[in-house]
Amino acid sequence: MPNKLTMKRHNSVISAAIDPMVRMTRFRAVAPEKSTLPRTAEMTKQRGQKRALQINSNTTILRERNKNVPLTARVEQKCRPVLKDVTNLCRKTSTEDCLTKVPKKKILRVGNSSLNLSKVITSVDSEVYQLPAKLPPRSSNNQSYSDRKLHEQQEGNPIEIKSFPRKGAVEKAVRDAAPSTLTKLDFIDIDSDQKDPLQCSQYVHEIYNSLRVAELIKRPHSNFMEIIQRDITQSMRGILVDWLVEVSEEYKLVPDTLYLAVHFIDLFLSQNYVERKNLQLLGITCMLVASKYEEMCAPRVEEFCFITDNAYTKSEVLAMESLVLNFLGFRLAAPTAKTFLRRFIRAAQTSYKNPNLELEFLANYLAELTLVEYGFLKFAPSAIAASSVFLARWTLNQSIHPWSPTLEHYTSYKARDLKTTVLALQGLQSNTNNCPLNAIRAKYQQDKFKSVACLSSPKLLETLFQT
Repeated sequence: MPNKLTMKRHNSVISAAIDPMVRMTRFRAVAPEKSTLPRTAEMTKQRGQKRALQINSNTTILRERNKNVPLTARVEQKCRPVLKDVTNLCRKTSTEDCLTKVPKKKILRVGNSSLNLSKVITSVDSEVYQLPAKLPPRSSNNQSYSDRKLHEQQEGNPIEIKSFPRKGAVEKAVRDAAPSTLTKLDFIDIDSDQKDPLQCSQYVHEIYNSLRVAELIKRPHSNFMEIIQRDITQSMRGILVDWLVEVSEEYKLVPDTLYLAVHFIDLFLSQNYVERKNLQLLGITCMLVASKYEEMCAPRVEEFCFITDNAYTKSEVLAMESLVLNFLGFRLAAPTAKTFLRRFIRAAQTSYKNPNLELEFLANYLAELTLVEYGFLKFAPSAIAASSVFLARWTLNQSIHPWSPTLEHYTSYKARDLKTTVLALQGLQSNTNNCPLNAIRAKYQQDKFKSVACLSSPKLLETLFQT
């Protein structure tokens, strides 16, 4: 007589044979009931029998019990059909339902009242983001939403910061800024080496096209001394920048910090009135902000107070820093002449078998001379960088033309487009005796820079700008 354990196993086998276990899915739940049996009959017998043998090792009893059981009711394991049991299908929706509704533009509102920097109190309103209540309906033509302008009426006189343009708009803005040649030039590809990831060879063209657009947007006014500033002069600004050059040398800051600090100063002075006694405070604050953005280890606030002979306290510097950052909207990235100079020098080095360090130092020297001069604010940073390379090549070698097809291709400037900037830069280079601001000249007279400040360029020929 079989024991209870054997009978329990027998009953489990019978129940499994009569009521096969089929895993329920969402697809099977919504399917018609009549499709269950055919789908069960299509399952493989081998896996079902293997599972039955695992339930009961007595194969003889299992065969005797299964003689009178229909084939379709045998214990079989469900096998998922290929691409037929798809339960996570998305419903058909319109394009408007799938897209995230993002406002197109941000509006930054700046108060019209002037800044009283003697008390270090800001009158600049905080940033105001105005979002549209509802997206406008899609037009019947193929014009995308990002190309349609949202007309909103705002109080006061806000400054509109547009969204970043598309590739077509970028190329058009670059052509308007500096007309590039339309003919195919025999230039040397400086981006062919893709082994160095720091060169970003795959998308370097898109990067510099975007920078060419950004330099047109983030530019200070070239006449703020005559319009806004009444207590400071151009010479005061030059003295401040010349002193900041010495500060950057004292703390061994990278050149990008100096360029960015001068850019912040000019941008702030373009729209805010500053008293004479607070001009140096603005200078060290912009240097502090730029060093925090560019340096791996920026100098502390106490160090900037120390270099001013403690003329300003730490609280005053921090208060001015808050003013500058709120005015900039915490958007610190901006293309400077140094940004374009790296790529233009690399394009100029293709004329030499080995890298010419003297060319690099001389081009950097000429570009830094423009930081002190207020009159160079009317030139774009890319034009200053290209003109520095032009004049540096002419200074070092007059036997060849200073402008090559490779430079024309990568700078998007022809020689005739740079005539005004190059002539002004040569006048600045030759003015070594009458200029009292000698921090940059003393810097590049050192041996580590090959004493390029002692070089002078011959007279520029008119034929150089006819191409």
